[in-house]
Amino acid sequence: MTRFKKNPTSAAMAIFLYFAVGALLAAAAQPPRNIVLIGWDGAQRDHVKEMIARNELPNLVALSKEGAMVDIDVVSGATDTKAGWTQLLTGYAPEKTGVYSNSRYQPIPAGYSVFERVEKHFGDDNIETRAMIGKKGHVDNDPPTTIPYEKWEKQQKKQKALDKKKAGLGNIPGGVITEENGVKVVKVPGKPWYNASQNMDLFVNGLQLNDKVGEMALKNLEECKDKRFLFFIHFAEPDHAGHQHGENSQEYTDALKSDDEWTGKIVAKLKELGIYDKTLVYVIVDHGFNEGESGHRYAPYVFCATNDKAVNRNGTREDIAATVLKRFGLDLTKIEPKLDGIPLDEPAPERKAPAENPGAAPGMKAKAKKAKNKTGVASTKKG
Repeated sequence: MTRFKKNPTSAAMAIFLYFAVGALLAAAAQPPRNIVLIGWDGAQRDHVKEMIARNELPNLVALSKEGAMVDIDVVSGATDTKAGWTQLLTGYAPEKTGVYSNSRYQPIPAGYSVFERVEKHFGDDNIETRAMIGKKGHVDNDPPTTIPYEKWEKQQKKQKALDKKKAGLGNIPGGVITEENGVKVVKVPGKPWYNASQNMDLFVNGLQLNDKVGEMALKNLEECKDKRFLFFIHFAEPDHAGHQHGENSQEYTDALKSDDEWTGKIVAKLKELGIYDKTLVYVIVDHGFNEGESGHRYAPYVFCATNDKAVNRNGTREDIAATVLKRFGLDLTKIEPKLDGIPLDEPAPERKAPAENPGAAPGMKAKAKKAKNKTGVASTKKG
């Protein structure tokens, strides 16, 4: 038997590699210091994928190459803004939050949002929770109000007509009709983010333009560069363009390009500040758009793109919050009530949105089928 002498240099190198790999694995297992959630409101999945095929969303592609881009389906709640962002940022189906749609809602119960949960986990002084939001309506934190019945009735008629014309755009306030001092009034519930915003470091909505949202985001990143933070940066322009010009319009495409440009600027800022390697970024979406139309009455197909290498499967809106909370090191088994979402690195039963709205009346299903046949599933979009 031939014997070989040990090479001291090789042995030293092996020891070095062993500890180096161990250190890298240990670092990878550590929770990120920061998480940034970038909202692309109303980004239809098929439209986005067609733009990717035309190399029109380079920053989204670059981000997902570091981690993953997965399909997200809406399997509970309406395909609208109030229901969408509530599910994405709480991990719950509507039955637990009371936020079913733009017209049926209440304040999210105190403590249910990802922002409040990480504040409690780390301590108020140990994490910054900040939201910079393009929309005012639907991602709002107005307190409960009481309004005269006549005023409420006029609002109902106006918004119902608006919602009928462009599904998903209406903002019909629900409420309880009652009397106060012999006068008929309506008690309107607070908006979904009323409770959560009271326990966050910053909640600003109604910024409208992507540029305003993006500029505020960069400023806040600079302010928080030496702190742990959870940011929600919400871009509203695709939804606005879709309602005004339709999903197949050049304006809708341009709005998505703007989202992509700002996503790139946010990533670049994180790198400039030297904190990108400590930060997970997720691009998330509340709802899509009906193919070729200007509404999203039933538009359940969206996506998540991220630099999170652990994400490995498709999911639902509720899974985003579960993923965020797990990444920050929270024990999901101790969260009450139990989350409906499952982290995107854990096995889960397949949950797919049906092709037709299961809650729609037969006439609405026929109308949707007719529109689908007219536009074509694989239609080529302008721009």
